[in-house]
Amino acid sequence: MNSSLMLRRFFCFNSATAAGAATSSSTTSASAASKKKPLVFLGSPQVSATVLDGLFSASSAPNSSFEVAAIVTQPPARRDRGRKVLPSPVALHALDRGFPSELIFTPERAGEDSFLSSLRALQPELCITAAYGNILPTKFLNIPTLGTVNIHPSLLPLYRGAAPVQRALQDGVTETGVSLAFTVRALDAGPVIASEKMEVDDHIKAPDLLVMLFSEGSKLLIRELPSILDGSARVKAKPQDDSKATLAPKITPEESWLSFAQEAIVLHNKVRAFAGWPGTRAKMAVIDDNGHESTIELKIITTRVCSNVPANEVNSITFRKGAVVVPCGGSTALEVLEVQLPGKKVVGAAAFWNGLRGQKLKMLQ
Repeated sequence: MNSSLMLRRFFCFNSATAAGAATSSSTTSASAASKKKPLVFLGSPQVSATVLDGLFSASSAPNSSFEVAAIVTQPPARRDRGRKVLPSPVALHALDRGFPSELIFTPERAGEDSFLSSLRALQPELCITAAYGNILPTKFLNIPTLGTVNIHPSLLPLYRGAAPVQRALQDGVTETGVSLAFTVRALDAGPVIASEKMEVDDHIKAPDLLVMLFSEGSKLLIRELPSILDGSARVKAKPQDDSKATLAPKITPEESWLSFAQEAIVLHNKVRAFAGWPGTRAKMAVIDDNGHESTIELKIITTRVCSNVPANEVNSITFRKGAVVVPCGGSTALEVLEVQLPGKKVVGAAAFWNGLRGQKLKMLQ
C-alpha cells in the first residue's frame, strides 16, 4: 500500500465513518466513566502542537476536569523539499502521543456538513483554536456549549488577521503579546479573556517570536481553562475596543522585495518579519573588471542597522567588519550578515564577498 493511500485512510473520513468513531461505545463508556468535559482542539502548524501538548499534559492530571475528545487540523499536503504528502505537524504530534487516528478530522473547510455532523456527535463543551488556518462559520460556532476560544499572537485589538507577528515586527514594535479570546464571526474581534505582554528584541525574527508567543499562549490557556469551563470566563471577558483595532493582512510573495530607497531600519524590520516565509529578496548588479554588468538575485537572511556610516561609503556597497554594507535611504546603511543565492546554501557575508573575487556590487532597487 503506498503512502498516499495510507494517509487517505488515516485522515480522510466520510461522515458515516467519522460519526461512528466519535460515538463508538468505547469512547462513550470512557467519557461516562471519567465524567470529564470533552474539548475539541483545532490547530495545524508546529506552534499549534505546543498548545496541544499542553492540553494533553493538563488533561492527564489527576484533578483534570476535561479531555481532548477530537482534533481538527488541515488536510495532508505536500511539504518539505521532497514534496511528499504529509499530515500536518499537529496530526503527526497527536499520533506520536498515541491519539486515535479516527478522531483526527481533516476537513477541507470547517463548514462541511459531514464534518459538522461528526463534531455534533462528539457533543463538545468547548473548542480551542491555535493557528488552525480555516474560517469557522456560525454553524460551527453554535456547536460547543461553552463556545470557542482562540489563542491569538498579539495584544488584541491590535493586529487582527492572518499575520499578526510578521506585521508587528515589520512595524518595528518593541512590545507585543498573546491574547486568549472568545471566537465570533468578526475577524479576531471576540471578548478577551486574558492576555500576556512580551518585550520584543530588535534582532528577533518572526519564526522565533511566534514560538515564544504560542508557548506563552499555551500557559495562558491552561491557567484560564478552569474559569472557561465553569463559565466565569464569559462574565469576566472584556469586549475589544474596535476603534483601536489594527489589521494584520496575509503576506504575499510580492512583498518580499527590498527597496534600498527606504531607510535601513525599515528594511531590517522587514527582514526580521518575513524570515522563514516568504523571505526578503534584493536585486544587485555585479560589475567585473571590464565594466560589464550581470544581475544577481539575493535572498537577504540576516541584517542589522549600521550605526555609523563612513562618509566615503555613503554611495557604494562595501565590506566592513564581517558585513556587506549597503547604502539606504535617509543616509542610512544596512549591514547584511547572511545571504543566499538561488539554489545555494545560506552563507555569511564574508564568504559571499570573497566569492565575488574583486568584482563590485551596485544596487538595482
